[in-house]
Amino acid sequence: MHCTQSRPPYLDAGDRVILFDGVCRLCNAWCRFILKYDTRQRFRMAPVQSCAGQAILAHFGLPTDRFDTMLYVEGSQAHERSDAVLRVVTQLGWPWRLAAVLWLCPRRVRDFVYDHIARHRYRLFGRYDQCELPPADDAKRVLDSRD
Repeated sequence: MHCTQSRPPYLDAGDRVILFDGVCRLCNAWCRFILKYDTRQRFRMAPVQSCAGQAILAHFGLPTDRFDTMLYVEGSQAHERSDAVLRVVTQLGWPWRLAAVLWLCPRRVRDFVYDHIARHRYRLFGRYDQCELPPADDAKRVLDSRD
């Protein structure tokens, strides 16, 4: 977990932002899942390839040229890997909140599984030639689409 004293660029107070690999088919499916089940619209998305994604990664001292983890930013804290996934999923409500039981699993084990999937995600799920955009109805939930 990365924590800073200042708010990351592009974020307003209270924003909850999920940074994801915009060309990864698995990552895009994850974002569509969030958009569908985040009925309270708590989360915003930002592809790591976007200006906002790059600035947020740099703010937390993370690489901006390779993307091997999902990042979840809430306030001035950034959460990576399995912690990020669980923090997001457990805020979606029933039945997704049941995933909280995975907090009982040691982080080392959770992150081992996460890293294995992340390392092979393009081979297993494929990739897009360019960053995919969300449907027009959800464009306001993408960080770079702010006015």
